[in-house]
Amino acid sequence: MFGLFKTALFSDPQLGELRRSSGLWRGTLPIGVARVPLVLSGSRDTPDPKALIIARSIVTSFPSWRPDIGRALFEHYSPYAEAVSAGEAEPPVSGLPAITEPSAVWSHTTVEFIKVTPLDGQLTVEIGYRVAWDEEHTLGARLREGQLVELCGSVLAP
Repeated sequence: MFGLFKTALFSDPQLGELRRSSGLWRGTLPIGVARVPLVLSGSRDTPDPKALIIARSIVTSFPSWRPDIGRALFEHYSPYAEAVSAGEAEPPVSGLPAITEPSAVWSHTTVEFIKVTPLDGQLTVEIGYRVAWDEEHTLGARLREGQLVELCGSVLAP
């Protein structure tokens, strides 16, 4: 009887052990020097096979995504910097970083999670970022087929 409530496990040769929790498959993925939470869609029994393929490719694809994501993060940062500079907004508690180009955003960002789930009926990679200039929100870089679709200004960790 207690087998009904046992956490489902799935072992992937590249991604390692994934556990089903709250309707999603969860593990970790190495990004840079950190391991970040990874979340995949799927059935009760296994992660979605296409989500697995996409997840396996993230580590090698991530460096090529960084320039587009960096530009989007910089575009998100610029209005914050202008508002603070004009006295129209308070700077973050830790201070507003001085960022002058898209490639400089990276020392002020942290990857919080990566998920591969359907969005508008298509599997989408969402990379959740915490950024120094927006302490209230987690930003979501959404990609499909390796292309940045949008940077969402407020996403929830899965």
